[in-house]
Amino acid sequence: MENLIALLVAAPLLGAAVLLCGGRRLDAVGHWIGVLMSTLSFVFAVILFADLLGKNAEHRTLIQHLWTWIPVESFQADVTFRLDQLSMTFVLLITGVGSLIHLYSVGYMEHDERRRRFFGYLNLFLAAMLLLVLADNYLLLYVGWEGVGLASYLLIGFWQHKPSAATAAKKAFLVNRVGDMGLSIAIMLMFTTFGTFAFGPVFSHAGDASEGKLTAIALMLLLAACGKSAQVPLQSWLGDAMEGPTPVSALIHAATMVTAGVYLIVRSAVIFNGAPDAQTAVVVVGAVTLLFGAIVGCAKDDIKKALAGSTMSQIGYMVLAAGLGPIGYVFAIMHLVTHGFFKAGLFLGAGSVMHGMNDEVDMRKYGGLRKYMPITFITFGLGYLAIIGFPFLSGFFSKDKIIEAAFAKGGTEGWILGTCALVGAAVTAFYMTRVMLMTFFGEERWKNRPTRSPEAPSAEPAAEHRGEHAEPHPHESPKVMTIPMIVLAFGSVFAGGLFSINNSFLHWLEPVTGHSEGDSPVSAGAVTGATMVCLVIGVGIAYAMYGRRPVPSVAPRGSLLTRAARRDLLQDDFNHVVLVRGGEHLTRSLVYVDHTLVDGVVNGTAASVGGLSGRMRRLQNGFARSYAVSMFGGAAIIVAATLLMRAV
Repeated sequence: MENLIALLVAAPLLGAAVLLCGGRRLDAVGHWIGVLMSTLSFVFAVILFADLLGKNAEHRTLIQHLWTWIPVESFQADVTFRLDQLSMTFVLLITGVGSLIHLYSVGYMEHDERRRRFFGYLNLFLAAMLLLVLADNYLLLYVGWEGVGLASYLLIGFWQHKPSAATAAKKAFLVNRVGDMGLSIAIMLMFTTFGTFAFGPVFSHAGDASEGKLTAIALMLLLAACGKSAQVPLQSWLGDAMEGPTPVSALIHAATMVTAGVYLIVRSAVIFNGAPDAQTAVVVVGAVTLLFGAIVGCAKDDIKKALAGSTMSQIGYMVLAAGLGPIGYVFAIMHLVTHGFFKAGLFLGAGSVMHGMNDEVDMRKYGGLRKYMPITFITFGLGYLAIIGFPFLSGFFSKDKIIEAAFAKGGTEGWILGTCALVGAAVTAFYMTRVMLMTFFGEERWKNRPTRSPEAPSAEPAAEHRGEHAEPHPHESPKVMTIPMIVLAFGSVFAGGLFSINNSFLHWLEPVTGHSEGDSPVSAGAVTGATMVCLVIGVGIAYAMYGRRPVPSVAPRGSLLTRAARRDLLQDDFNHVVLVRGGEHLTRSLVYVDHTLVDGVVNGTAASVGGLSGRMRRLQNGFARSYAVSMFGGAAIIVAATLLMRAV
């Protein structure tokens, strides 16, 4: 069975190569090739999963060594794959949800002239993410890490004719480079500390390293995770990434890119367990981000950007859980998987709404769409109920476990973290209810509204085929789009419950991540009750504001916090003032130092040598009489000195 591991990566990688190099002759069937390759990888994943289930827990690690990549004395880098319970979980999520998104894209990108290239990029994205989670050493993981960054750049900027899309792609690429520096430095520190960067030796010798070294490595890994998973302070790229096609948003937010940081932290659990200060930093990042993203999501009228804020917040929950150590590792991954189902369903539902609304994204121009798009309404609604933690749906089981784990941290820290998680649950219920009400309920605000100017650029090339400049005529999406939404809705409803039966998910991951119960000052029932109260409060406030009142076509000015949230809590303004302006001033200062100090020293030295050589040149003028006078003068000085010494 070990020989099948490489095929998990090879199938989508082959698909990407064929689609990107095959030329226009594949335009008619290229999208189906992409779907076939992603589905084939999922089939291999199911076969390997069945094989792991048939083994004892201690034998559920499969290793496949392909070749030695870099053999340079002690610096040995191998292309080796590791399939264990943790990587298997990610493989099933990536290939399963990824294949559904591929199928959905067949309908969503139907009229795009570059559809074959789009599916090539999707296959490349899957291959890179699979390489990331299957790598058996940090250097090979880094290759997948960078591959994910490249694929996200290509997909976010897929409609590069839009300046906003091109800018968003560059922003995502550059912000992630900051995080990638953290991962590269961590790998260097591992090699200097352990003499290797392979998982096995690093984890087995982590206990021999000093706490300071482990803390340095862990903090660099956290920096990398912040970049990929859009956590504070490297979160600014995520909202702009919505400029890409909606299937890209679903893939990035549900199954691939933003989950990579959580995987990195949990995979490196042994390192973080030996670095309590770094664990505290992880917890703080997660707690701040879950509130940051939730607040941003409350003020967005763009349906995709509201969901982007939601993703930032939900990933914050996962990072918070991962920072709790063995108390929370399993629950971080459990919420990651359930989130993969309902967030993919929500994004695909948003794409379905856009498909029927001439690619309009402003929820203030929606309303009453439930009767025009019944399948989209039901599947999106189930995802909504799952994410707010409605009883017995997936989010109820996974998010509540994280809140319980936060309280189980104990002491003042546990109370603070648990309270932050509960507040996040209330805000989540508010902004997601707001999205539901503004989109599917209330007045049909899209009727009799001014149409877009023919000169205005459309959101996507396919728009002209769907009557971009006419009044919207909302309708249900084709089956090729609704079937993946229905499948994901089933996962949104049942996945969390299935994972919780006899603690099956906990027992599945525990051999890799470890687990401890902690010492919670509150009972699980009390946490569930408090979460339900927060849910009701959030839903009630949203209903009072958006269900009982008409939604204005133009957003009111709002409070200072609302205006700040619309501007992503001034994160771009902060980056511009601190980083861009700061970088400009630093550059000017360096230029000044270069011109005045460095150039002054260099030019001054050159001028001194030139002046001295010019004066010395006068002694070598080529005239015999000058040389004779010099010789006479020298002889006279010698005679005078001799006579003086004799006299003394």
